Amino acid sequence: MKNHRSWTASKNYAAIQAGKMSADKLGAKAIGKHKLQIQLTKRVPWFNDLVASKFYPLNTATVKKYGQEYGTNASKTMANGPYKLTGWTGSNSSWHYVKNPHYWDAKHVKINKINVTVTKDQNTAINLFQSGKIQETNVSGQYVKANAKNPNLHKHLTGRMNYLYFNNKYKPTNSENLRQAFSYIIDNQTITDDVLQDGSAPAKSMIPIGDQKDPATGKDMATSIGNLLPTDKATAKAYWNKYLKETGKKSITLNLLTDDLDEDKHVGQYIQAAAEKNFKGLKITLTSLPHAQHVDRDFNGKFQLNLTGWSTNWLDAYDFLDLLQTGNSVNFTNWSNKTYDNMLNEANAATGQARYDKLAAADKYLMSVKGAIPLYQPAENKLISSKVGGLTYSILNEAQYKYAYWK
Repeated sequence: MKNHRSWTASKNYAAIQAGKMSADKLGAKAIGKHKLQIQLTKRVPWFNDLVASKFYPLNTATVKKYGQEYGTNASKTMANGPYKLTGWTGSNSSWHYVKNPHYWDAKHVKINKINVTVTKDQNTAINLFQSGKIQETNVSGQYVKANAKNPNLHKHLTGRMNYLYFNNKYKPTNSENLRQAFSYIIDNQTITDDVLQDGSAPAKSMIPIGDQKDPATGKDMATSIGNLLPTDKATAKAYWNKYLKETGKKSITLNLLTDDLDEDKHVGQYIQAAAEKNFKGLKITLTSLPHAQHVDRDFNGKFQLNLTGWSTNWLDAYDFLDLLQTGNSVNFTNWSNKTYDNMLNEANAATGQARYDKLAAADKYLMSVKGAIPLYQPAENKLISSKVGGLTYSILNEAQYKYAYWK
């Protein structure tokens, strides 16, 4: 799931969302041809970084002309970047990016046309790459492990964390004993090394590697905090027995919801096997759905256990910690904890080192009570032709083709 909470601190946002105020009252307005003014109701330390990298203007006349059909195909899309979209009908699996002559820095765009093809079969994509018909493609799983020394293989961690959620709105999943039991029986290193095998990093807390630095030392927060998710079978079984005693049952069946992607299904099968093997009386059923249907269940709370994730738009630990704050529209767990809420509120009221320290403390507290169970930080793996230069990737961004060139 991607982040869509950028405007929540804007003036009158809450009232507009609740239907109590018209949208034109939002604290955002144009104050010139090239200037946008945004009024915030509270301090938002990451806001400047967000708007500098993620907010792009749309031509008002074009958007009004096409209305709800804007962006549904290439002919109803306007570009202001280095490339224009062509050849996309809205449903076809191939299209083109053509150099935009009106782009402000067009003279530095070296490649005139980029052809894009979608294939769901990895072997097909690999064969196309090896035959020289494509210059970049994603690969995963066994191929990554088997071709680790391939000079064309490039991997990087993404700005995402995948979690195991428990629905705390209903029984039998609204139990800390249950969450603790699963946390101690799941081995995140096994997930990344044996199940995924694609360079993903095992989660050690709620926050991914590379997300935030200590202002004083420059060290990575996730690395400095260390592993708050140890595996311990004896402790896991003790919590499971407490859970059974709490429920008054000797056996129980739980359902785990996942996307219908191979990676998610394999992680779900690992969790199923590890838990059933060690927890007497437990049976887990798996439900795998297309992503859109999965997201619908997220928002409607129609799950017991849920394998889901969050991708950030900016580098700040609050974006991940806030996922479990009371009242957050994407707090699908329905977990609520006043101590945790207060810790996050205090962190956001602070700045600099004090804010960093408070966010780190909130992460440690959240992991002590296991509001959710972080599993892994996904990696992205690509085959890139040695004939192409300028393609670089980061925790937040795909490669910018503006900088690509033929060697």
